[in-house]
Amino acid sequence: MNFIALIVSVVFGVLLVVSFKPSTKVIQLFLSFSGAYLLSITVLHLLPEVFEAHKENIGVYILLGILIQTILEFFSKGAEHGHVHLHPFTNGIPWLLFISLSLHAFLEGIPLGTVDSNLLLWAIVVHKIPITIVLFIFLIETKLPKSTTYIFMSIFALMSPLGLLISKETSVFSIYHTEITAIIIGIFLHIATAILFESTKNHQFNVRKFIAVLLGFFIAFISTQWLVMH
Repeated sequence: MNFIALIVSVVFGVLLVVSFKPSTKVIQLFLSFSGAYLLSITVLHLLPEVFEAHKENIGVYILLGILIQTILEFFSKGAEHGHVHLHPFTNGIPWLLFISLSLHAFLEGIPLGTVDSNLLLWAIVVHKIPITIVLFIFLIETKLPKSTTYIFMSIFALMSPLGLLISKETSVFSIYHTEITAIIIGIFLHIATAILFESTKNHQFNVRKFIAVLLGFFIAFISTQWLVMH
């Protein structure tokens, strides 16, 4: 189920671009929703989980996750939260962007191999769709052959399942599950807050973005409450 959901999220993102060619405004709304959902699941579910484990210095691992994502974004130019800078990549394959986003996707899949959490899975799935849209648009803008573009997207689609598989089959990931989850929390916090709190154009209040954020918060809250009840 986890493997299929992670791959389908990428396929869905590609189909959205091919079928509807979403505008930058639509992508930003999708990112706002996914950022709010991701932040809510992190605060309401993941953070209590790692602190309930009573591991020493767990906050250090969260900070490490923030640092790792900061480094990755140096290469991806902030594509994880919708900063679409096409011009630097139009003359060839955007290797740094692709590698950084793929590594990000790989890291996301690791916690899923050591814990059965539908909330974490769906947080990653919701987050991967807009990232897929951004990456696919980047690759289209490079004017690469379609076959090459789809090969890159196929590799990207397999990165999170690969992280899941490796962590599932390697005992060290089970031993340090809490610490690894804390690192992922740091990554999620960095991305979600960047999406939600960066200034909008001319610092104006964006009603549509605010509604998308509220919807993300609401669905995440309902999801966590459903988990508690069941």
